[in-house]
Amino acid sequence: MLNDALPATPRLALLQPYPFERLKELTAGVTGPAHLPPVRLSIGEPQHATPQLIKDALVGALDGLSVYPTTAGIDALRECIADWLQRRYRLARVDAATQVLPVNGSREALFSFAQSVIDASRPGAKVLAPNPFYQIYEGAALLAGAAIGFYNQLPEDGFACNFDRIPSADWAGVQLVYVCSPANPCGKVMTLDEWRTLFELADRHGFVIASDECYSEIYFDESAPPLGGLEAAQALGRQGFERLVVFSSLSKRSNVPGLRSGFVAGDARLLKRFLLYRTYHGGAMGLAVQRASIAAWRDESHVRDNRDQYRAKFAAVQPVIDAVMPAPLPDASFYLWARTPLPDDEFARRLLAEYNVAVLPGSYLARTAHGINPGAGFVRIALVAPAGECSEAAERIAQFCRAL
Repeated sequence: MLNDALPATPRLALLQPYPFERLKELTAGVTGPAHLPPVRLSIGEPQHATPQLIKDALVGALDGLSVYPTTAGIDALRECIADWLQRRYRLARVDAATQVLPVNGSREALFSFAQSVIDASRPGAKVLAPNPFYQIYEGAALLAGAAIGFYNQLPEDGFACNFDRIPSADWAGVQLVYVCSPANPCGKVMTLDEWRTLFELADRHGFVIASDECYSEIYFDESAPPLGGLEAAQALGRQGFERLVVFSSLSKRSNVPGLRSGFVAGDARLLKRFLLYRTYHGGAMGLAVQRASIAAWRDESHVRDNRDQYRAKFAAVQPVIDAVMPAPLPDASFYLWARTPLPDDEFARRLLAEYNVAVLPGSYLARTAHGINPGAGFVRIALVAPAGECSEAAERIAQFCRAL
């Protein structure tokens, strides 16, 4: 049993409760109506079936459990990911040996990457992150010894990343900037102009860009997939993806959140440092998971089917919810970011208590910055449940709003 008197890093005390811990506390003791089956749309956990080809590849590679994997991963996986990047983003070349690194899911890598690039000994070390945001960015910054700052993504701006509005003085000390495109929770995809501004600022101030792109494969128009960071860098003539790394994952794309498989790609100099860190961090991916990942990255048919399922759910759900509370279609991702007629935490608690539907208060995904909490007055609705449950939840949400 731990003795509370034992010393601990004071930076752990800076971490705030995770959004789902706060939701659990908010709804403690709440029991939805017994005649309404519960529908959980609060957690962005994919619930579509895992493709059989991935299961088969995993089972067929179980002999790999007897071998220690290397941190850099096998050549075949890195080459497969490089090929996928070249196809998906029409890239001229990605060097599998130096510009790709497999990781155990994007969450783990988004956190640990900060440890490899932040120099906390430099005065005023700072990380910037979007707001609302994925809480891993904040924890990574604080535990790396940096301060955390935010740039708000607001509905009146179409949730754009207005980097050019950040005062010049605020860039002092910034070593790392997180972006999320498509964004969690609003689903906004960064434009080429936004990327241009960010690259210019990175060159001027010397910071690194970490682009979280784990929702990149869930979109509406097959002829217009979301722009990616590497694609933007190439379009703007940046050689070698300087100062940029992108993070992607199979979890949402291929419905394998439990596989814990993703990659980091970009600036070879940054990945060399990250590989060194990961060698000590213990970030090697098991061989069986690597083989299953190869099968997943090589196949696009299951990904198109996945998008078809989400499109159908959005088509059924979004008009129903948007009729009672503003909930515009995202550019991409599987979330609706809906404006609430009540304070967001009250809305979420009452919706669960009265209609047995769980959603996540938007204020839990944001921090007060520049005078506002940009998540306040919104809820995040994850369309991850089966189509019938999503449609049923939408009808209940509409009834709830009309009854207010």
